[in-house]
Amino acid sequence: MSGVIRHVTISGRVQGVGYRAWVDEQANGRGLEGWVRNRRDGSVEAAFAGADDVVTDMIAACGRGPFSARVDAVHATAVNSDLLNQRRAGERFSVLPTV
Repeated sequence: MSGVIRHVTISGRVQGVGYRAWVDEQANGRGLEGWVRNRRDGSVEAAFAGADDVVTDMIAACGRGPFSARVDAVHATAVNSDLLNQRRAGERFSVLPTV
């Protein structure tokens, strides 16, 4: 993997609206590595790895989300590749269980 890795937290009405499935589809369509999951506090958390411009575009897309979502905030921070280890073995991008 070359490029950047970002840890992203999205808040608003982002659970129960297909947000994780939408992120999975969008990330795979962009060729990104990483994962997405719900958090018990009602937010969605994701990790995206890939070319800087593609990751930046994905983060911007998270600010819009799927039609049924209402995104209030998106926070992204640079992280190291250890965060990618949470993916399921053999998957490029994973939808993980709620934490």
